[in-house]
Amino acid sequence: MAAEEAASGAAHHGGGLAIDPMHQFRVETIFPIHFGNIDASFTNASLWMLIAAGLVTLLTIVGMGSRSLVPGRLQSVAELSYEFVSNMLRDNVGDAGKRFFPFVFTLFMFVLFCNMLGMMPYSFTVTSHIIVTFALASFIFIAVTILGFAVHGLHFFHFFVPKGVPVALLPLLVVIEVISYLTRPISLSVRLFANMMAGHTMLKVFAGFVIAMGWFGGFLPLAFMVAFTGLEILVAFLQAYVFAILTCIYLNDALHMH
Repeated sequence: MAAEEAASGAAHHGGGLAIDPMHQFRVETIFPIHFGNIDASFTNASLWMLIAAGLVTLLTIVGMGSRSLVPGRLQSVAELSYEFVSNMLRDNVGDAGKRFFPFVFTLFMFVLFCNMLGMMPYSFTVTSHIIVTFALASFIFIAVTILGFAVHGLHFFHFFVPKGVPVALLPLLVVIEVISYLTRPISLSVRLFANMMAGHTMLKVFAGFVIAMGWFGGFLPLAFMVAFTGLEILVAFLQAYVFAILTCIYLNDALHMH
């Protein structure tokens, strides 16, 4: 994160400067809400997810509101986002994937905005929490599985039987295919969560070095922090892209079975 955020998490202790790089991931309650033993409190994570959803909605409504022949900046961003996701679906799913465009577009933009908002000082990176990414991945996994059975019926079980494999190897390969399929939500969620958490932790550590070493000694950590900030912005986009394109691949498997 930015150096000023690191300063807010720094505390003097015994003449030194103690930096807590994990403080930025703490979920804090804003409005406590309880239904019996169920804690449904509105937290900083809830707030930043609402902000991300609101900004995506604002971009699409305002950006495409004028529909000018010569697009402005917002319209250009909205159109580029539309074309990017549309091409992704067409290349990985084909024409059958067009009806899933609203879902994939919403998913990609939501994850992208959550990632990018996390780069702002004093913000909260929602996608750095495994519970959020696993909830998204689990919803995709369940929806794609239901779609597969809805399209193919019980024939969808053939997805776990590789073609052209000797009968003697089928029991082993079927078990491997089933385990691989069931681990999809884990791999999909951990990839996004781990990359965002690791990158932001690294930025916070280097920002702490800048503060602890002063203006002269902290020049090198500051240079690294600036470079890593640019890299983290790229990672934020790439992780949203990977999350969306894997969703497209799972849709293709459900519709066409390999």
